[in-house]
Amino acid sequence: MHETAQALDAFELGAIVVVAAAALGWFNHHFLKLPHVIGLTVMGAVASIALLLANAFIPAVTLDDSVRALLEQMNFTDTLLQGMLSFLLFAGALHVDLENLRKDWFPVLMLSTVGVLISTVLVGVMMWGIGTALGLPIAPIWYFVFGALISPTDPVSVLGVLKEENVPGRLQAIVAGESLFNDGVGIVVFTILLGAAVTGQDFSLLEGAHLFAIEAGGGILVGLIVGWLGYRAMRSMDEYALEVTISLAVVMGGYALCSALHVSGPLAMAVAGLLIGNHGVTYAMSDTTRDYVIKFWELIDEMLNSALFLLIGLEMIVIVPGLPHVELGLLAVPVVLFARALSVSLSTRAVPAAKPQAPGSWQVLVWGGLRGGISIALVLSLPEGVTRDLLLAATFAAVLFSVLVQRATLGRMIERRQEREEDPDEVPETLH
Repeated sequence: MHETAQALDAFELGAIVVVAAAALGWFNHHFLKLPHVIGLTVMGAVASIALLLANAFIPAVTLDDSVRALLEQMNFTDTLLQGMLSFLLFAGALHVDLENLRKDWFPVLMLSTVGVLISTVLVGVMMWGIGTALGLPIAPIWYFVFGALISPTDPVSVLGVLKEENVPGRLQAIVAGESLFNDGVGIVVFTILLGAAVTGQDFSLLEGAHLFAIEAGGGILVGLIVGWLGYRAMRSMDEYALEVTISLAVVMGGYALCSALHVSGPLAMAVAGLLIGNHGVTYAMSDTTRDYVIKFWELIDEMLNSALFLLIGLEMIVIVPGLPHVELGLLAVPVVLFARALSVSLSTRAVPAAKPQAPGSWQVLVWGGLRGGISIALVLSLPEGVTRDLLLAATFAAVLFSVLVQRATLGRMIERRQEREEDPDEVPETLH
């Protein structure tokens, strides 16, 4: 069985994931009736735990080895970061209102840059203290690597909730804008810290800032160029099939160009998606083309979301269980939540102009700071060993809590806030 899994080609691997996502999605729709991505994550995680338990109590059962080999061959990190992420970010950015984003561009800038840096440092310091108290064999720099990979919010999870809830336009633009841009920023910070951790060299703040400026600035520039080229090409014709193809070319060609130039592909896709989704949709597309382009990318987004969250659940099978892993995982959840709350407060309140004007934004930004596949992809890219196994457990705990608890309750929290705003007799809260 293990050899069969190793012999599968890319098409067969993709077919297995799509069929599994469709079958489990059908089962969830008819029986579990959980929100789609939550249901797929739960079923993937339950399947992983069931396979591990079966192998522990019935040694002859080796299905867990086959699934693990399949996931290793698929390489979750490369599949997400070099494939799915470009499509997901572009599809998400298409639906962000640029006019609303312009009104609150400074809070978005502060949250996606200063907020990520503050959270990285806070998580690193607190996890370092916890690791020291538990006597874990992890060098201090790796706790900050963990801080970098867990600090960015996941645009896939965040945008999914915003689609389902009647969130005010300005608040929706802030939450979506932050999740799109802090993704690219977080990956750049992670790459810089990981380089220092692997080489063992002292971290240079000046060199880190230089690399950050090149990767982030280069990604934004590439995004503007490919987005503008796509916009001009679409504006010169009215052929919906060809214009859908052009949008695909912007995503695939633009992301490949970023990889070749060693600049931030996620930031490029966020910028290109904003440009096409606003100027392109308004000025370059007929009603027919607009309908085809939007529906095409909604379908891509839904399919990749299904596959992604199923894989997140299944990836639990790579965790090596043990008491230190459980302890670190359980303690990582409150650390990540506290760091999120403090980083949002500091980055939006230290400067008056950075404070979002939308009512209830603090609560939504804190509890809506969802983690997802990007954090898992980054932690799986770490060098194998004890450190990776421990940080993997911490990452999975934070992500699963985010998906199963925060995402599941965020919609209700938003509804309650809207009910309070509509009720004139309700006593307003002090935090806004």
